[in-house]
Amino acid sequence: MAERPYTVLSCGMSVDGYLDDATGERLVLSNDADLDRVDEVRAGCDAILVGAATLRTDDPRLLVRNASRRAGRVARGLPASPTKVTVSRGGQLDPCRAFFRLGDTEKLVYCASQGLALAHDRVGPVATVVDAGSPVDLAWVSQDLHARGVRRLLVEGGGTVHTQFLTGDLADELQLVVAPLFVGDSRAHRFVGDGKFPWHRDRRAALADVRRIGDVVMLRYALSDRFELD
Repeated sequence: MAERPYTVLSCGMSVDGYLDDATGERLVLSNDADLDRVDEVRAGCDAILVGAATLRTDDPRLLVRNASRRAGRVARGLPASPTKVTVSRGGQLDPCRAFFRLGDTEKLVYCASQGLALAHDRVGPVATVVDAGSPVDLAWVSQDLHARGVRRLLVEGGGTVHTQFLTGDLADELQLVVAPLFVGDSRAHRFVGDGKFPWHRDRRAALADVRRIGDVVMLRYALSDRFELD
């Protein structure tokens, strides 16, 4: 079997399972203490992956924020922040997004074959564009990231990406933060969509840890025999 990085899925959702609401404005589900926890997780990874839809809706920087954590990475011979990775179907990416503009770290764009030319045209000067098949094959993407030296991968969404990693059995752990609010609007995006998941009524995922962080709770699930409880 081809090697892939140890893969951590990180997600915040409402009590009723939504990543956002339908207002068009960003819904903040986490709190300062949990954002700092995520920053620590980022600092320990080689790459961070999000879907192209997340770039459009949230415009994330995907950088390590804490100065001492950045300095610690540099002292170990690493860039201040992990490699940024996104996955796109059509190549309709905006080079002005924070993903591309901010940070000196490497940017990788895995694009479906049909969108490759457009992706090269739009972000080729600021990122490495890789043909990831048609449709994008996330198992192959994981293997390619490993070949590029990524040993620990953090996946931060959105829902389509989480669904594909989980249904493809490509994740080793899930860090799921539940915020004390309800969205109650089916037009909003859920944590995952429909799919055939490896964990079901006859095979339950292993709950490895529960942590209260202010007004949110973090549930940590072991999804493979490579799970690391630190």
